[in-house]
Amino acid sequence: MKKIFLIYTLTILVVLGLYGCQQTEQVKDIKPPKPDELYKNSEVIKGDFIYRLVTEKEHYDEGENVKIYAELEYVGEEDQVEITHGSSPFLFPMTETTRDYEIAYAVNLPGNSTILKKDEPMRQEYRGGGGYAEHNKEEYKVFIKKVMKQDFPSGHYIVNGFADFHLVDKVKDEEKYIIEAQIEFYVDSEK
Repeated sequence: MKKIFLIYTLTILVVLGLYGCQQTEQVKDIKPPKPDELYKNSEVIKGDFIYRLVTEKEHYDEGENVKIYAELEYVGEEDQVEITHGSSPFLFPMTETTRDYEIAYAVNLPGNSTILKKDEPMRQEYRGGGGYAEHNKEEYKVFIKKVMKQDFPSGHYIVNGFADFHLVDKVKDEEKYIIEAQIEFYVDSEK
C-alpha cells in the first residue's frame, strides 16, 4: 500500500513539473467581458446525479478571498446511495489564461466512501491547489505559491472542475462517474 501511494505521489509531482516547464510569465492584456458573458456557475446532470460548480462572484479584487464550491446531489429513486472516491470526489484544476498557467489539483488515493441522501447535496469549498518542481521558472513558482495560499494574482481564471467517484451497487459492479463542468472568474489588480 505504501508503495502504491509513493508511486501515485511521484506521478503527480512529475505531471506538475511538466506543466510548469512550459509556462512563461508573459501576461496578455485582460479585456473584461460583458457581465452577461461570464459564467459563474454551471450545472451538469449525469444519470441520477447533479454536479454543480459555482464561484460566488465574476470579479474579485486582488487579495480578496475567492469563493468557489462544488456540489454533488443524488436525485434517483433510492432514498440514499453510497459512493467511493479519493479524499474528496471534487477536483478544481484551473487555467490562468493571461499567463497560460495550469494550476493542478490533486486528491489522495481512493478508499473513502460517502452516503448521499436523495435531494441533499454534498458540498465542498475550494481550499487551494497547485504545485511546482524545482526546475520550474521562478515566476511560476511565485505565482503558484500565492495560489496555494488562495491569494490569487490578477488575471482570468477558468476552473475545469469535476466530480470523480464510483457508485457502489450491491447487485452489479461499481459504476464509474466523472462529471465535468467549467466556470470562470477574474481577479482585478488593485488600482
